[in-house]
Amino acid sequence: MNFPKAHTFPHSTMRERSMGPNPLKLCEELLGYADIPAGSVILDLGSGSGLTSALMARECGLTVYAADLWSDPSDNMRFFEECGLTNRQAVPLKTDATALPFAHDFFDAVVSVDSYNYFGRDPGYLGEHLLPLVKRGGELLFAIPGMVHDCHDDLPACLLASWTPAQLDYMHDMGWWRDNLSQTEGVEIVSMREMACTREAWTDWIECDNEYAEGDRAAVEAGALDYLNTIAVRLRHR
Repeated sequence: MNFPKAHTFPHSTMRERSMGPNPLKLCEELLGYADIPAGSVILDLGSGSGLTSALMARECGLTVYAADLWSDPSDNMRFFEECGLTNRQAVPLKTDATALPFAHDFFDAVVSVDSYNYFGRDPGYLGEHLLPLVKRGGELLFAIPGMVHDCHDDLPACLLASWTPAQLDYMHDMGWWRDNLSQTEGVEIVSMREMACTREAWTDWIECDNEYAEGDRAAVEAGALDYLNTIAVRLRHR
């Protein structure tokens, strides 16, 4: 696939700052499924080390609040500044996804890449914690790591080469997520689809030089991507 926005970042930067399958490519493909105008105020939920936030702020002209529980906001701000961004374009903060410190109707849109499955499996999460922060008509875009078909009752050996059954319980198929999200009033499921760049994003990830990528490599090399995918979800706040 062609990723002109992702490729404005050095490959070394992606490898140093990624925390999973190439977030730049996932983010660029995900944004292609919607039309978020420049100048929109965005929540990047589960922003990790800031790659997706930097892409949206610098390459798309969005004002981005980079919210993550595990990353250091000071480190992310230094990275944003290295990317030529100011604290009016990209705002890093450390916060739990269930305690987001924003007013209702604050955001034009929410983007979440490779993280929604950690906190969004609770079907009450979307309506209680996230949707109220988004303006009416605003969109929520999720790139959710998932399964082609749920296989928790008979997990393939290739998946177990890297992950435990408990870790794999965070991964579900498109039907499971449709059932989960449709329980929230006031949200329209505009589209759900398998993302085209999944294999490419995973290939980039397992080439990274860190213990987490090395830990995932055995499963991917054993054929895990025959069972795993990434689900692109586009929602609208009615």
